[in-house]
Amino acid sequence: MLRSIFGSALLRSKAACHLPAATMSQYGPQFVEPVFKKETLTAMEESGEISKIAHVPVKAARNNDSCSVFHDDLVSKFTNYVMKKGEKVLARELVEKGFENIKRLQLERYHLAESEEEKAKIELNPRALLRKAVENSRPLLQLTPIKRGGVRYQVPVPITEQRSYFLAMKWLLEAIREKERTVHFPEKMAWEVLDAAANQGKVIKRKQELHRQCEANRAYAHYRWS
Repeated sequence: MLRSIFGSALLRSKAACHLPAATMSQYGPQFVEPVFKKETLTAMEESGEISKIAHVPVKAARNNDSCSVFHDDLVSKFTNYVMKKGEKVLARELVEKGFENIKRLQLERYHLAESEEEKAKIELNPRALLRKAVENSRPLLQLTPIKRGGVRYQVPVPITEQRSYFLAMKWLLEAIREKERTVHFPEKMAWEVLDAAANQGKVIKRKQELHRQCEANRAYAHYRWS
């Protein structure tokens, strides 16, 4: 009798432990996204929108959300893409060392510049250079296969903003990791970021090649709506 009671209790505990994670972390439709940035809160206060969500339940902020002035969403996302097997500390150290190499290379160019005009054109902030490199690497179109009449056509379609940022950072990391294995990651990152910021390098060529393919397949663009 006791064995059957303990067995059933054990089965119930196992069933409770094996609940899908989605059912334990889902929010209802009445919950709104958290606002954690000061500039967003200030804009909402000025427009009066903050009074609309004053009595509405709010989702919990994620552990990587921050209102710090030193936080950069793009750098944080790039660090997540660099990370492998959950080693966030190592990925952050690699990105920071890459920023140091970018700063060092730009300072060398700055001190070798002869005129003040040339010095004024040299960007010394590595985070701004990473943002410029990603913006230059973002594609505007992509090819998607669409089947019509038994034939699969590569149709050019516009790309979403989130997808374009993902592809730009993915291509940057692929170009970094394709270089010689004898060179350390921070040095390769500095070279690729500076090349992309100057509209040069493998990533820019890859984006231009994709745009050329989309231009060559523009005759199939109408299949997107048919």
